[in-house]
Amino acid sequence: MKGRVLLLVSILLNISLIGQDLAAYKIYNSKGKEVTFTDLIKSFSKKDVILVGEQHNDPIAHWMQLEITKAIHDQNQNLVLGAEMFEADDQVIMDEYLSGIIRHKDFQKEAKVWPNYETDYKPLVEFANENKLPFIATNIPRRYASMIVRTGFEGIDSLNEHQKSLLPEFPIPFDTAAPGYSEMMSMMGGAHGHGGGDRMLNMVKAQASKDATMAHRIAQALTEKDKKAQFIHYQGDYHSANKGGIYWYLNEYAPKLKVGVMSTVIGKDAEWKSEFENRADFILVVDEDMTKTH
Repeated sequence: MKGRVLLLVSILLNISLIGQDLAAYKIYNSKGKEVTFTDLIKSFSKKDVILVGEQHNDPIAHWMQLEITKAIHDQNQNLVLGAEMFEADDQVIMDEYLSGIIRHKDFQKEAKVWPNYETDYKPLVEFANENKLPFIATNIPRRYASMIVRTGFEGIDSLNEHQKSLLPEFPIPFDTAAPGYSEMMSMMGGAHGHGGGDRMLNMVKAQASKDATMAHRIAQALTEKDKKAQFIHYQGDYHSANKGGIYWYLNEYAPKLKVGVMSTVIGKDAEWKSEFENRADFILVVDEDMTKTH
């Protein structure tokens, strides 16, 4: 009798485990329909620019960035890669490494790499290195973003021509109603009349200067390639969600470019939420229990 009970418990346990559908992630289109990785690649293969938004400490997002890059490269070897995680003044160091002039340990020492570079961004840089692809350091040097917090865009006038070459052409377009910035203004209680003053408005301008610089360098890189070139860019999700940030600035600088966006969000059991609708062309929903890279 005891043996039969144990057997029954074992069978029920196995049925229970089989019934569990554990998903580390799911991919949805902008309206919440679950789609496949193949669907995503089929759509992205038709774009000039692919903006892959990440959560900085999410391993699924970083793995997906690499898999998207491999899949697009299988179809088109004329790729340019680029990332928020490298600042424009590190371009020389990036180029020196990719051309074999310096060693990787020297690149890692000299460039301002992020603490999670080894686990999350080195695979992308190495993919560029192995496949002889350009990799653009797209972000504004952080010292200039800090300057804009103090001085607003007017501080750019104090820079010399070389320093200005690391930024978009001045004046930088700016609209506080653009996606992302309006929310940022709201979270800070509004820049004027709520105790924030010019500094809070300048913080939004500093954020915009990052997005503008990244978009400008993406567009600039594509003008130097032939028409078949595609640019895959990796950035924090905030910089491209809801067709704001880099997407908004690409529309300002190069409105003819076809841009595709993937957004990474966190959700229970990787399930869809109505708040994700229209966040991007594709939304990667990662289970909230997924481990973090740092």
